[in-house]
Amino acid sequence: MVIKLYFAPVLGPIGGACVAALVLNEKQVPFEAVPVNLHTYEHRSQPHLSRQPFGQVPVLDDNGFILYETRAICRYVAEKYPERGPRLLPGPDLQERSLFEQAASVEFANFFAVVSAIRMEVTIKPHIGMEVDQGSVALLLGQLEMLLDVYEGILSKRAYLLGNELTLVDLFHLIAISAMKLGAIRELMTPDNRPNVARWWAALTSRPAWVRLQEEGIKSKSSVTQPEMQ
Repeated sequence: MVIKLYFAPVLGPIGGACVAALVLNEKQVPFEAVPVNLHTYEHRSQPHLSRQPFGQVPVLDDNGFILYETRAICRYVAEKYPERGPRLLPGPDLQERSLFEQAASVEFANFFAVVSAIRMEVTIKPHIGMEVDQGSVALLLGQLEMLLDVYEGILSKRAYLLGNELTLVDLFHLIAISAMKLGAIRELMTPDNRPNVARWWAALTSRPAWVRLQEEGIKSKSSVTQPEMQ
């Protein structure tokens, strides 16, 4: 049976479901895209809660094996299909795997946490009628600047965060794509400010599979055979 990926069309081609679909496409894995209607609270229905008890998306169903959380889904797909597409995961070497886990932890606990908090202040709060805490915004942008300075140094020596091969750690940063479109964040990643970060980000967002997702949205794939950039 084909893998099913549950997602929310109303969210558009952003967030975790889009990155899960990206990895499925990069690994050339056919899948069925199953929409979940947030407007009708389908995500709070018993069938969906039986798959995802927190009422969120994405969810992957691989012939009855249910898995949620974007990063877990991506790891599962990459490990199940090592022979397809780019490797995306470290090899068996302990040190290589440990460095992967280190970088993955930085992405989640530092990068994603900070940019999500910035988006909350700059986008979500005004949308729901709350006042923006400009002091918090300034503090968060300062934290992001420091992190991107470290990234700039790392990326001055290699194409991607863990070397010259793309890994899931790089792709995980696309989960925060909606926040990355904010002007205050974009300004920190320009070629003039941080050329290596800008080059790395351009490499991620110009991958054919990502470009197609942005243009077409998440769609079922009966076959995924197009060659991708490594």
